[in-house]
Amino acid sequence: MTNSRRPLHVRWLGRVPYREALALQQGIFDHGVDQHLLLCEHPHVFTHGPGADLANNLRCDPSAVGADLVEVQRGGDITYHGPGQLVGYPILSLDPKHGESGPADTRAYITSLEQSLIDALVELGVADVGRMGEYPGVWVEPNGPRPRKIAAIGVRVGNGSTPRRTMHGFALNVTTDLTYMREHIVPCGISDYAVTSLVDEGVATSMREVADVVARHVASRFAAATTRADVAWDYAPDDSGLSISARKPDWIRPKVNHTAQVLETKRTLRDLQLVTVCEEAGCPNLSECWSDGTATFMVLGDRCTRACGFCLIDTRKPLAPDAEEPLRVAEAVARMGLEFAVLTMVARDDLLDGGMAHVAACVRAIRECNPGVQVETLVSDAKGSSAIEVLFAERPDVFNHNVETIARLQRTVRPSAGYARSLSVLARAKDHGLTTKSGFMVGLGETDDEVAELLYDLASVGVSIVTIGQYLRPSSAHLPVVRYVEPSSFATYKEIGESLGIAHVESGPLTRSSYHAKEASRRSLPLTAV
Repeated sequence: MTNSRRPLHVRWLGRVPYREALALQQGIFDHGVDQHLLLCEHPHVFTHGPGADLANNLRCDPSAVGADLVEVQRGGDITYHGPGQLVGYPILSLDPKHGESGPADTRAYITSLEQSLIDALVELGVADVGRMGEYPGVWVEPNGPRPRKIAAIGVRVGNGSTPRRTMHGFALNVTTDLTYMREHIVPCGISDYAVTSLVDEGVATSMREVADVVARHVASRFAAATTRADVAWDYAPDDSGLSISARKPDWIRPKVNHTAQVLETKRTLRDLQLVTVCEEAGCPNLSECWSDGTATFMVLGDRCTRACGFCLIDTRKPLAPDAEEPLRVAEAVARMGLEFAVLTMVARDDLLDGGMAHVAACVRAIRECNPGVQVETLVSDAKGSSAIEVLFAERPDVFNHNVETIARLQRTVRPSAGYARSLSVLARAKDHGLTTKSGFMVGLGETDDEVAELLYDLASVGVSIVTIGQYLRPSSAHLPVVRYVEPSSFATYKEIGESLGIAHVESGPLTRSSYHAKEASRRSLPLTAV
């Protein structure tokens, strides 16, 4: 059925907007390392395949009931996803139906998915559950007087460049508000039978228990080995760790040297009223980078609308964007003689487009004033919206968006962002043909196994460059350092990442997002035959 020699990487992602989950699926479908099972809930959304009969089966204005409407490339009619429903997306590599090549046995795959859910439901306490004739999905009392559907299945099996890879999957009603399926649509186009949920069947359980049981049964059918890396189910601020006064290891101590080049760079930036993240975030590599005549320009001001637990940036109310800033940044690039310019930004959730048009204007201005200069952009997630596509259209030489930490610690480290959202942003950038880059910190309480799983996920959405550095606590008001990671561990992270196909991993105690950015960009380019 599947290539069981490949591990199955199981991920609980929390509540994820459907379009973000779709972009993440597509990225893993196209570039995946091994196999994934993505588990999540969605905000209210109706989805349908291209052949859906919306005229008869959509009975409401989706926006009037707080739902989105999305067409997707899968089989089946209209269906619903929402809070209280476990949605699973197995992204697997199926074996051919006959011999060593050819198409997969899609029917057998669907049957195995159904059986995984049937076995899980029996374990959870639903006694009479199974298939019902030609109707897809999983049913309660399928041969009784009142059959009712508890789980839907709709899949896509690829071919061509991604032979026999799967997308989409299943939706299991746990504590779902069934009004959306009973009144607002005809689910899967089946009007003759009712829908139900675990809670309606008298099964008292939690989403966490259901996810665990389902994941175990899916894994037993589709993989010989599994890994698990979940976004934390409950938010719990971490106040344990090393004292801020604790002595740092020798390998953490940056060498500060204010050379003439450093002072000249500082004058240029002050003359042009520009801000660098090097200063604002207290980067330990400031002297090294500025001595080389490079700097990372922070645009859209020095005040951020988010308050991440690791970051030193000012969080007061931001000022309006400066329309002259793109030209001043371009002039600074010229005066500093840069070959490779890095732009970063504060998060600007106060702006409708998250500031993306401003960043795009900076890229254009740099290129117009400095032909041949390459530009890297390190940007926020724009809340996962389509606004970020204005920057994709500008085609920066490197598109950088940091995931910052492992899945489990996301809510603690950056409560206004999300693991799935960041991966989906990177997947979308890759889908636009951009060189993608991401970075994260260690020393916040993660394990080495969790770091490896994060590298799997970054490789699986096609990221070409990754930066890994030691977290350093900016003040006693910020998250504590849990451990100082040994240099040998950073070397191991680099080996793991590059073995997964990531072109360049910059990994070291003092590595930051734009450290050696020009060199990393060049190393990420494919080799050209001569």
